Amino acid sequence: GYKAFEYGKRSEGLMGEKLKIAMLGQKRVPSHEGGIEIVVEELSTRMAAKGHDVTLYNRGGHHVSGKEFDSQKLTEYKSVKLKSVPTIDRKGLAAVSSSFFGALRAAFGKYDVVHFHAEGPCAFMWIPKLFGKRCVATVHGLDWQREKWKGGFGSKFIHYGEKQAVKQADEIIVLSKGMQDYFLREYGRETVLIPNGVNKPEVVEAKEIKDRWGLEKDGYILFLGRIVPEKGLRYLVKAYEELKTDKKLVIAGGASDTDKFVKELKEIGGDEVIYTGFVSGRTLDELYSNCYIYCLPSDLEGMPLSLLEAMSYGDCCVVSDIDECASVVEDKAVVMKKSDVADLREKLQKLCDEPKTVQKYKDEAAEFILKKYGWDDVVERTIELYKRGAYEKWQIRN
Repeated sequence: GYKAFEYGKRSEGLMGEKLKIAMLGQKRVPSHEGGIEIVVEELSTRMAAKGHDVTLYNRGGHHVSGKEFDSQKLTEYKSVKLKSVPTIDRKGLAAVSSSFFGALRAAFGKYDVVHFHAEGPCAFMWIPKLFGKRCVATVHGLDWQREKWKGGFGSKFIHYGEKQAVKQADEIIVLSKGMQDYFLREYGRETVLIPNGVNKPEVVEAKEIKDRWGLEKDGYILFLGRIVPEKGLRYLVKAYEELKTDKKLVIAGGASDTDKFVKELKEIGGDEVIYTGFVSGRTLDELYSNCYIYCLPSDLEGMPLSLLEAMSYGDCCVVSDIDECASVVEDKAVVMKKSDVADLREKLQKLCDEPKTVQKYKDEAAEFILKKYGWDDVVERTIELYKRGAYEKWQIRN
């Protein structure tokens, strides 16, 4: 067969250079509520900058971390069209309802490609397929395995979405080799590996974080991400409680709908653990720029953007040995045994005791990750995939 690049080059002349693209599955853009929102923003704005016509079907309702983070009801952002779809703003129903209405509106729109993000929304992929739309799915992670969905309707619905993606999608994008192996093993379905990207950030001094939480450069261990059980936060807090160090532990991120879990963590940890809540802008930059260690001891990931970001700031990182983390960092970070509190404590203690080792990882991290994961390359490969089907259809007709 032809390579994706060859399909892209030939189909460019067949379809016209510019595509009409719809994306759905994200909560809101712009918002940075989670990794999916960051990915959708990067893809859509960069595609629009290249002249493609991109529409995002955003969820209605409120930001996961509180009304104060709700952005204005924008209709356009960096040349990307934003459309808000009806959303039942209740736990478990927001994602389902917004995905249904997003898929329905995309089906009636004049789009060359409808791009579904995450497995759950793919439950409604049959709607635009019914109208002859080319559909692409990005599986950001096996969300049905997440603790908050286990055993309930949410898990069954998301798993159903996964099966619909396998059945309906013209192309499935995955973010790691482990995920590629999973789809081949479980469904015999070929997928396309296109990882996430990362931008070169500006490293900034500790000012806001010093005023708000008394944080100094290299004075804390950082976790930054969604406050959910599968991120391994129980292990991190338990390991930290046994560490011999004067460094603080900072847990930064929105609690989503798992306030009960935050209370559990606070019961495990002492006063040296700081919970910042949802952070963005300058505060986010400062936290990444000044931490001694960034730690992500996850049990389950898709491809953690926070890890790419941490390395791009030149952070020394400690991650679990799941493929989705270990394959990202290679030998440029410290890898711990998944779910193993003792091993995590040992790795953190060694780094707290050896600042020269930490500095070595810091010196190598940014250059390595920025070279390995560039957004421009991700966008080019995604557009090639969009165009692949046009050439295949042209071949059949001729």
